[in-house]
Amino acid sequence: MVSFSSLLLSALSISTTVLSSPIPAKDASSLQFVHESNEKRYYNYDDGSLNEPIRGVNIGGWLVLEPYITPSLFEAFRTNPYNDDGIPVDEFHFCEQLGQETAKDRLEAHWSTFYQEADFKNIAEEGFNLIRIPIGYWAFQTLESDPYVKGSQEAKMDQAIAWAEKYGLKVWVDLHGAVGSQNGFDNSGLRGSIDFLNEENLNITVSVLNYMLEKYSSDKYLDTVIGVELINEPLGPVLDMDQLKNSYLKPAYDYVRNNLNSDQILIIHDAFQPFNYWDDFLAPGEDTWGVVLDHHHYQVFSSGELARNIDDHVKVACSWGTGVLDESHWSVAGEFSAALTDCAKWLNGVGIGARYDGSYSKPNDGSYYIGSCANNEDITTWSDERKQDTRRYVEAQLDAFEMRGGWIIWCYKTESSIEWDVQRLIFDGLFPQPITARQYPGQCN
Repeated sequence: MVSFSSLLLSALSISTTVLSSPIPAKDASSLQFVHESNEKRYYNYDDGSLNEPIRGVNIGGWLVLEPYITPSLFEAFRTNPYNDDGIPVDEFHFCEQLGQETAKDRLEAHWSTFYQEADFKNIAEEGFNLIRIPIGYWAFQTLESDPYVKGSQEAKMDQAIAWAEKYGLKVWVDLHGAVGSQNGFDNSGLRGSIDFLNEENLNITVSVLNYMLEKYSSDKYLDTVIGVELINEPLGPVLDMDQLKNSYLKPAYDYVRNNLNSDQILIIHDAFQPFNYWDDFLAPGEDTWGVVLDHHHYQVFSSGELARNIDDHVKVACSWGTGVLDESHWSVAGEFSAALTDCAKWLNGVGIGARYDGSYSKPNDGSYYIGSCANNEDITTWSDERKQDTRRYVEAQLDAFEMRGGWIIWCYKTESSIEWDVQRLIFDGLFPQPITARQYPGQCN
């Protein structure tokens, strides 16, 4: 997920995700979806493995670090109480500042403890049916110049898939960080740079992706891993979209269908493009099938969005559901959250601050004070109105995204942030249990 820069703000109001299950190779007729007037559309899994909407959760901040998810790993670098000087802004600089040996020790400890088998058992018991697991290219291959640690991430991914299978969960494997960064966000591993499509970087990323596609599309994994996301959140507004399509996405599709002869589902993030932008690219048809579109939705990365009242937040959320109904690809909302503020520490990045309370430090952003972030992570200070608004917003998003393929909320746990932590949201009654329960039904009718 998500320390988003101002570059994508104009695009964030339009997003969603997509998925399908294994379907017989070269049989496009099996990729059909139920669609009647005024009825919701669901996956038609021929093997009956998931005859319901995707109701998933992201395993964020685990195999790819994000400072706001695990701030303690980054607070270890603090030199003074006044500012964030000297604190690494992403995993690249975390490893660079520590050096390989120390970085490996700290990361291996993190990978071994932040998620364990009990988490997957809880996720299943709470009614989720899928997990999306982000991983960076450096888990599989590194450059000579890379400070990244290539440690046990791949083994941890495989263990997570085994746990998911044990508890009846399906999995999306998500390539979250490309060589050179596909978006310049800390969630790609490297903040600031966007050099993904440089020839050398692209070639290495393709090599890693092909390895992932071959491995996780094999018979060993195919029943549980029902989708591979080709790249998370490429920043379309600044990338060469033709190159992204023709040098990366289309070759990946051809590799899976023609080289691997696999029916694995391939997930394409919308690259922050408008609804229907992708309708003619790898569109479902006799010779093209099994491509799902991934839209990500947030309303906290501009002051205009943060200033909305709850009725407007709900209205926008509902529009995300109706917006995908006539897209040619099946879709799922692969990221969204309960957040109505950007107050979570380092959500916008180390050293940047929050728009909500006016502390945002990037110039020419146009942000202004909306409200206080004081005690934001202490639920006892939340008013009843704020709790009700958060629950309303969550329920509206769930209902909107189930108009089509479903949803995968970001993310299951953090160290301290209520608005981005499903465990806390459930505990505090801000996320429905059971998942189909509604305190505010019919908001998107």
